[in-house]
Amino acid sequence: MAQTNWHLKLFSKSVLKQNKWRKIQAFLGGTEGKKCLDVGSDNGVISYLLREQGGDWSSADLDDTAVASITELVKTNVYQLDGHKTEFEDDVFDKVVIVDYLEHIENDKGFMDEVYRVLKPGGELLINVPHITNSLLRKFRLAIGQTDEKHGHLRPGYTIDDIRKLGDGKFDVVAHKTYSRFFTECIDTLITFGYNLVKKDDGEATDAQGTKGVLVTSSDMGKYQKAFKMYSAIYPVVWLFGKLDHLLFLSKGYMMIVKAKSRKTASAARAA
Repeated sequence: MAQTNWHLKLFSKSVLKQNKWRKIQAFLGGTEGKKCLDVGSDNGVISYLLREQGGDWSSADLDDTAVASITELVKTNVYQLDGHKTEFEDDVFDKVVIVDYLEHIENDKGFMDEVYRVLKPGGELLINVPHITNSLLRKFRLAIGQTDEKHGHLRPGYTIDDIRKLGDGKFDVVAHKTYSRFFTECIDTLITFGYNLVKKDDGEATDAQGTKGVLVTSSDMGKYQKAFKMYSAIYPVVWLFGKLDHLLFLSKGYMMIVKAKSRKTASAARAA
């Protein structure tokens, strides 16, 4: 499997990641001619897909492995963060897209302040986070060891009120939506369980995770290529199972995407 496309092959067989990308794309709006930042893209596929929408993109993440994986795919303008400050100037970005990042850092409120700083007046912010649910599936995940800690999460997720509080009056929420219901999440739970089982059988530790939790690398894809091919063979059935989420349209999803707009004015930016 060529190193240049393993990210995309993995994405093409992930019901959850494809669902996530569709929601991001629906909320994103136009990016052509705009300066944009994505944060938390894990293995780089979201960064890659965002850059294909047009615009001048930079990408950033916490973990050494994540940064290396993103760089492998998109090549340029990839930065490592410490969960606090960034190296960007004030008022530089038209859009910032945060994907599965806030739940991994200690000071999520401080990072939202940092995003406000680097956004231009009236700039747009997209946030994708786990949505807090007290479901039987969550209890099952905890029972089989898929804890927040294993995923690198410092908190289980957010509600829309939590996001508004983090914004601290600096952002107006203009749209939000939950998605990824029981069947999609059940698939993800089973895949994670199977992946950890394969790694354990191969003698690899499954307890020690990075700051971003479970992250599949090019080395993993090469090592477990046979398992990936077996999964690919049954993927059509997995895909159909995920479509059962449409039957649960009245229920809340396990993930949430939020679109907000900076309340910063041009005069406030000049004064700063």
